[in-house]
Amino acid sequence: MNYLFTPPATVAVPVVGETAQFPVHRIYCVGRNYEEHAKEMGFTGREPPFFFLKPADALIVVPAGDTGEQPYPSLTHNFHHEIELVVAIGTGGKNIQAADAMKHIYGYAVGLDMTRRDLQNEMKKQGRPWCIGKAFDHSAPIGPITPVAQAGDVAQAEIALDVNGQVRQISTVSKLIWNIAETIEHLSAAWELQAGDLIYTGTPEGVAAVVPGDVLTGHVAGLGSLSVKIV
Repeated sequence: MNYLFTPPATVAVPVVGETAQFPVHRIYCVGRNYEEHAKEMGFTGREPPFFFLKPADALIVVPAGDTGEQPYPSLTHNFHHEIELVVAIGTGGKNIQAADAMKHIYGYAVGLDMTRRDLQNEMKKQGRPWCIGKAFDHSAPIGPITPVAQAGDVAQAEIALDVNGQVRQISTVSKLIWNIAETIEHLSAAWELQAGDLIYTGTPEGVAAVVPGDVLTGHVAGLGSLSVKIV
C-alpha cells in the first residue's frame, strides 16, 4: 500500500524475559480509583468507574535499570505525578465478565499518569473535556511488562512513589475501588478491548507537583521499578 508519508512506527514496550516486544494499541486510564485519592480530589464514595484515554505515542518507555527523561510540558505551572499499576491486555473482547477478565491479561507494568493539574482543573470548572490536562505528549512513562506468570500476587502488591528519595505515594493495589477484573468488565462494556491495550488502573493518594531536576522512582511489588527525571 502506498502512503502520502511514512506512517509512524508502532509503539512497543519491552517484556521481561522476552526478545519480542508488546505492541501498544490504546491506553485507557481509570479516574479516581483509590478512595483516599478520590477524597484528596474532593470526592468520596465508590462512584461508578469512568475512563479517559491517552494516545499510544504519549508513552515514555523506560528499559529496566534506566532512568528516563520526562520533559516538563508547556502551558502548566502545576505538573503532578500519579503512580499506577498498568494492566497489559493479551486477548481482546467485548462485554467481558469480571469472572473471566483475568484470562485476558498478558502482564503488568509500573506506569506514571503525568498530569497538567492546573489545566485539568480549569477544564473541569468550564465543563469541558480535560484531554489537555492528561493526554499530552510524553504523559505516560512506563517500565517493562512482566508476564502474569512472573508477576506474583499483584492484587495485594504495594504501590509507591518516591521523589528525590522521599516517599510521596504509598498504598496497596488491594485498595483499588474497582479491582482489576471489575475494571475490565466495565471498560469492555464501553469499548471492545484489543490485544495491545494498556489500562492505567488509578493512583493512590499523595499526588503532588514536580519540577525540573526532580527524580521520580515508582514501584509495584513484583514488577520492578520505574525511574524518570524531570527535564
